[in-house]
Amino acid sequence: MSAVASRVERLRELMAAAGTPAMLITDLTDVRYLAGFSGSNGALLVLEDEVVLATDGRYRLQAQREAPGATLVVTRQLIHELLTHAAQRGVARVGFAPAALTVAAWQGATAESGDVVLAPADVNVSGLRAVKDDDELSDVREACAISVRALERLTDEIRVGMGEIEIARRLELLMGLEGAPDRSFDSIVAGGPHSAIPHHQPTDRPIAAGDLLKIDFGALFEGYHADCTRTFVVAADPADWQVQIHGVVAEAQRAGIEALAPGVSGRDVDAVARAVIDDAGFGQYYGHGLGHGVGLEIHEVPFLGPTSTNTVEARVPLTVEPGIYLPDRGGVRIEDTVVVLDDGVEILTDFPRDLARVG
Repeated sequence: MSAVASRVERLRELMAAAGTPAMLITDLTDVRYLAGFSGSNGALLVLEDEVVLATDGRYRLQAQREAPGATLVVTRQLIHELLTHAAQRGVARVGFAPAALTVAAWQGATAESGDVVLAPADVNVSGLRAVKDDDELSDVREACAISVRALERLTDEIRVGMGEIEIARRLELLMGLEGAPDRSFDSIVAGGPHSAIPHHQPTDRPIAAGDLLKIDFGALFEGYHADCTRTFVVAADPADWQVQIHGVVAEAQRAGIEALAPGVSGRDVDAVARAVIDDAGFGQYYGHGLGHGVGLEIHEVPFLGPTSTNTVEARVPLTVEPGIYLPDRGGVRIEDTVVVLDDGVEILTDFPRDLARVG
């Protein structure tokens, strides 16, 4: 059985448990996961014995190539045609994930669906993606390897006076040259006081000697994401305060990674790492969660944070990314994508974590 077919069977088990004979899938990430289709316009109907993919004429050949196991419907009225197909198959009720369909789309589909009832279903489609199969883990590993190779090349090129935007675009080019068709997200390059902004958008500000330089980035490979952050010091020996907060963040990250194991709660893992930062007196300068799952989306379950309700499972790639951000001075974040295994944790973005000098 192919990986895609196995995923569909897992979905059908959830559907059967929920008493749902058919599911309408409109989230494009879920469409890709369940059918292999990566186009920007598509929807699926999953029946007990058939998967129907609807897309428009621009993607006919792509859909035939990427989703050979699905019945293809070429149309501009995706939901309407899929519900019509359900009615023709004698299905009276089709479920959908409420978070994946707008109220307006649901109202419009309901008005045109005739005898088919389109109703929210207690089926966590996106949750199926958390635990990765061998092919998925291979793609995440390659995305991370590309990221590391690109960062290695970038650190040799950084010079005082380069702008944040220049560095970000050069890094993205290097990821492409290393084999990534795209970046995972908008790269964060933050120098000096900007490094104290957790999700800073790069500007033309030139980096200067003595700056902390925070780089948060990742490569995309076969639809799967990498996520990595390193903080450097530019063209100078680091100041004592820079060494101090970098050391605390590094210790917090080590503690968080060591706490990861199948069955532990995301809240507990976060608490272990957060305690290191709190005990060092920097708790007020750490305002985000410890990490998140990665896969076909850059942010997936499980989430590691103070309010997390998730449990860590084996074969789940996720990030561990504590930080300290001192306003108007600078900040440090150290982030790795890792995968939790039955017998330990594998670090996928294995790049040195010391406060290295660049430029």
